[in-house]
Amino acid sequence: MKLPKFIKGNRITLLHNGAEYFPALESAIDEANKEIHLQTYIFKYDLTGIRIASALKRAAQRGVAVHLLIDGFGSLSFPQKAIDNLIATGVQVMHYRKEVFSFRFRRHRLRRMHRKLVVIDARIAFVGGINIINDYQKPGEPIPRFDYAVKIEGPLLATIHSSARRLWMLVAWAHFKKRWITHLELQPITKPVGNQRAAFVIRDNLRHRRDIERSYLKAIATAYNEIIIANAYFLPGRNFRQALIHAARRGVSVILLLQGKIEYRIQYHASRALYDNLLDAGIKIYEYRKSFLHAKVAVIDQYWSTVGSSNIDPLSLLMAQEANVMILDQAFAMELRTTLQIAMRDAKPVSKLYWGKQSWINRSLNWISYYIVRILQGVLGYSQESTRV
Repeated sequence: MKLPKFIKGNRITLLHNGAEYFPALESAIDEANKEIHLQTYIFKYDLTGIRIASALKRAAQRGVAVHLLIDGFGSLSFPQKAIDNLIATGVQVMHYRKEVFSFRFRRHRLRRMHRKLVVIDARIAFVGGINIINDYQKPGEPIPRFDYAVKIEGPLLATIHSSARRLWMLVAWAHFKKRWITHLELQPITKPVGNQRAAFVIRDNLRHRRDIERSYLKAIATAYNEIIIANAYFLPGRNFRQALIHAARRGVSVILLLQGKIEYRIQYHASRALYDNLLDAGIKIYEYRKSFLHAKVAVIDQYWSTVGSSNIDPLSLLMAQEANVMILDQAFAMELRTTLQIAMRDAKPVSKLYWGKQSWINRSLNWISYYIVRILQGVLGYSQESTRV
């Protein structure tokens, strides 16, 4: 199994929710001199989207090469008029697999660009789970989505910058926009700017189909003390579940912070079909209900951690373009762990006794949802992988 390459000398800053992320992102865009790559699943033209779009336009107007790649399904509501306005000011905008209304359902329509990645001048990058969208799921909600991103400076930028440019290039060729493939000779920072070791790990449909999943499995297999995973859409395959169960049975404290509010009903109930098996192994489950959980993070043994876009479900692990950062640093891991522990104080623990009292209606709904997901996988041509669900 090929392991990710950890590079030392980085400075990685944890950003919790849009309240910390968007000001940092806007500031970095305003300081850009040469090139910006912004790749996101959702670009919503709300107050936050308008704010970031305005920053991109300002950058383009002062001569920065601005490349905006949005997913064709996730950003379906982005107005064409707003896109035309961005292009008119010099921003290059492309859709990843632009969604065209059709009654014919094809497998490739689920191969989305789900990463949330920004690279600026090959000197600063942002990676995480935060889309370009208002921090609140619905107007008037008192608590924002629970999510994370990281700001990265240092030698890891070489890998991140290369990945961002490569995806842009591939989409530009597919869109017959060869003239939008830039040839700027940017030199990412190679000198150490911090003391953190980190790896940039992607999932695509070519050479990196299982890199994120394998990185998780390796870290789980070698855990000796504690595993904390916070994930919005948790529907792991058999290998992943067994890895967590084996860890719990050898004495590792395994804690899952999962979605407690219903956002997508089938996914919500399908995840809950796994609770019995996990609770029986001694795994602790907490459901976050203060707001919508959107995080995709983990901390293992207060040293290994990850922040990124990948859920632990079939869409992320088998189909989508994803990007995570894996970090080997105790101080960073402890900071992330502390924020997760605070969130768990406000979450509802799911005890084995409580779960055993679930009505047969709820249990049936959970398993029906679970098998709907499995059947869909088989229909879409993932029969081999679906045995792992």
